[in-house]
Amino acid sequence: MSGGPHDDVELIGGVEKREIVLVEPDPAWPARFERERARVVAALGPVAVRVDHVGSTSVPGLAAKPIVDIDVSVPDVEDESAYLPALLAAGYELRVREPGHRLVRTPERDVHVHVCAAGSDWERNHLLFRDRLRHDADDHAAYAALKRELAARDWPSMNAYADAKGGLIAEITARAEAWAAATGWTT
Repeated sequence: MSGGPHDDVELIGGVEKREIVLVEPDPAWPARFERERARVVAALGPVAVRVDHVGSTSVPGLAAKPIVDIDVSVPDVEDESAYLPALLAAGYELRVREPGHRLVRTPERDVHVHVCAAGSDWERNHLLFRDRLRHDADDHAAYAALKRELAARDWPSMNAYADAKGGLIAEITARAEAWAAATGWTT
């Protein structure tokens, strides 16, 4: 079927059905991020313009899938030759290729490294959403409640679970944009 939300997404290895399991916040997540950050920086050097902890494991007090998400901003995400061989050599596996974004992950699937262009909307949106959840207790609670509700369901893939969060993410992002404008928030 064409015309769907993921037509321009290449899933290396195809669709994967995985159980969605949320765990309570783990104080080890920041240290895990720092270890993976060092691994990415060692592999990419100055090609990694910035490396940020994003996703639910980056938000204190938020239950999450035990997967550390990392955004790596590079000068040109479409120039895979500048970064992908080095990430593969460092032990990551390519999972997703789509315009403006690549995803590599550990073989254990417990770290997802999102590669995007420095200064891109992808980079900004991830950082803004993270910071909004860190700042606003109501949005934090609403997101946590939705994640718990959705995790209790059976999903054909992690992408379907992620898509189901889209409506609330859009609402929180709209509030985050207003908050960013009012506070002068920047990446």
